Amino acid sequence: MKHGWRHRVGQFLAAYGVTVFDPWSQPQVRGLHEYGREGIETQQLRARWTFRRGAKGAAARARCSDKFWETLHIDLRMVDTADFVIAYVPTNIYSVGTPHEIILCRLQHKPVLFVSPPVVFPALAELRDHLRDDPVGTKLLAQLEAEVPIKPNPRGIPSLWYVPLIGGDQFFDSFGFRYYRERFRWSEGPLDAQEASRRLENPLLPFLERLAEKLPKKWDDRSKRFVRNDDWLLWDLPH
Repeated sequence: MKHGWRHRVGQFLAAYGVTVFDPWSQPQVRGLHEYGREGIETQQLRARWTFRRGAKGAAARARCSDKFWETLHIDLRMVDTADFVIAYVPTNIYSVGTPHEIILCRLQHKPVLFVSPPVVFPALAELRDHLRDDPVGTKLLAQLEAEVPIKPNPRGIPSLWYVPLIGGDQFFDSFGFRYYRERFRWSEGPLDAQEASRRLENPLLPFLERLAEKLPKKWDDRSKRFVRNDDWLLWDLPH
């Protein structure tokens, strides 16, 4: 919440005068104190879930639904209000809220800037090597790999469903924090170590920096050239 990618990207955008809506730091709703705020209470809410039939089970599920409706409501309202959305979608992380927000944004023909980083598991290779003389451990590790989504994706290729949904020009392989660490005095974090170990082909933050000066175009495969991108509808209102 305090040191993750949302916080850094929010700082970066705020430096250019952008109003940032962050699901971890939601704005207060007039007349509805703490409406939709996420925190430790979310885990407590999950603990109440049950598949039990009957009145008690239905009541427990209704409490979960009614309480988390606030979070769903305010997050989707922020998407509704935003001019564009930034999504971080590693292929090894299960998520439902992020795809919902992405789809809502695209239904409104607003841009989604989609960060899909490489997914590697160096510890997995080390563990496999460590267990090479342990047939029982090797078998258990193979079973674990089959049971959980340990699927390396070293090129960061997103689900192909996302490509026509979002448009091919708005995918990024990284944030590019290393280019701006001194400027914003960010402390070292896990994402920095991941990005330091490889060449960044298309980082997000330089794109955002250029966006402050000029709106991006999109590739038209029929004419084989870049053309105006009408998804970028930013109000030009008098102050």
